[in-house]
Amino acid sequence: MREGLVPHGVAHIPLDEQHDPVHVAFVLLPNMSMLAFSAAIEPLRVANQLTGQVLFRWTAMSEDGGPVACSNGLEINVDCALEETDAGAYVFVCSGVQPEKATSQKVADWVRHQWRTGRTVGGLCTGAYTLARAGILKGKCFTLHWENILPFQESYPDLDPSEQLYAIDGRIMTCGGGAAATDLFLKIIYERFGPILSEAVLNMCLHFVHRSEQDSQQSSLSASLGTRNAKLVQIIGLFDQHLDEALNLDDVAGQAGISRRQMERLFNRHIGKTPKQYLMDLRLQRARALMAETDLSVSEVAAACGFEAVSHFSKRFRERFGMSPYAFSIGRG
Repeated sequence: MREGLVPHGVAHIPLDEQHDPVHVAFVLLPNMSMLAFSAAIEPLRVANQLTGQVLFRWTAMSEDGGPVACSNGLEINVDCALEETDAGAYVFVCSGVQPEKATSQKVADWVRHQWRTGRTVGGLCTGAYTLARAGILKGKCFTLHWENILPFQESYPDLDPSEQLYAIDGRIMTCGGGAAATDLFLKIIYERFGPILSEAVLNMCLHFVHRSEQDSQQSSLSASLGTRNAKLVQIIGLFDQHLDEALNLDDVAGQAGISRRQMERLFNRHIGKTPKQYLMDLRLQRARALMAETDLSVSEVAAACGFEAVSHFSKRFRERFGMSPYAFSIGRG
C-alpha cells in the first residue's frame, strides 16, 4: 500500500476536518488499459496534493504479485499479490484488450469475496468481465468499453450492460475506461469530500466538465456522420439493430418513409457509399469484434452478423481485412 503519498503543489483546498484515509485497491490484469488506470489513480493523487492530507491510499495488485504488461507493451510493477483489503475499501479490476482471456477464476473468486465482505468493487474499461465471472452483476446496472459490449453479451447473454460513461449500482462501480475513469473517480471524491474538492481536482486534471453517469461513451451518430439528416440516422440505426438478419433494403427505406432511390442518394451525398456497402462494413466490423473477443466459431460469427453462407462471409472478410477469418482467429490466439 502507498502510505501517506502527499505530493507538494501550489494550489491548496483546505478541509474543515481530518479524514481517515480511504483504501483503493487496483487489480491489474494482463493487457490492461494504462489510460484507464492512470485516469483513475491520478484524481486520488491530486486530491491528496490539494488538501495536504492522506485522503486516499492505494495498492496495485496482480494475481501473482508480478509485473503486468499493459496493452501498449509497457510493464507496471505492483505492490503485492492478491491480499485482504481494508474494511470499506474500493476494489477495481483494471482490464483492457482480450478481457475474457485475461480474466482468471482466482481473481474472480477473490473479487467475489471482497464484495461479499462489504467492499465496493468495480471494473475499469473491460473489468466487468471479471465481475461477471465472479457472479455479482446479475440484475445490476453496469458498463464496459463500448467496443466490447457486443462480445460481452455473447459470452454473458443473461447480463445487460449499458452503453454509458460509468455506472454506480450500490457497491458495484464500473466505467467504460479511458477518460471515463476520471469521471467515475471525481464522483467518488464528490460523494466523500464534497463539491469544492471535486471541482478543484477536475480543474487540476484539465478535465473541464464532470460528465454525468448517463452520458454516452460515444458521440452521437449524427455527430460521427457529420450530418443531422434524420432519415439517414434512422436508417443506419435500423441497420445496426438488425445486423444478424437478412435485410431487404427496399423495406428499410419504406420504414424510413422514403424510396430506395432517395435512400441511395442520401448515402452517396453524406457518406460516399451505397447503403449496401455501408451495411456490409457494419457487418464485417461486428464480425471482427466478435472474433477478437469471443470463442465463437467462424460459422457462428457469420450467422450472428447476417451472412447466410460462411463462404460469402470468408470472401468479404478477406477483402476487408487482408486475411481469412480462420487465419485471424488463429492469429489472435
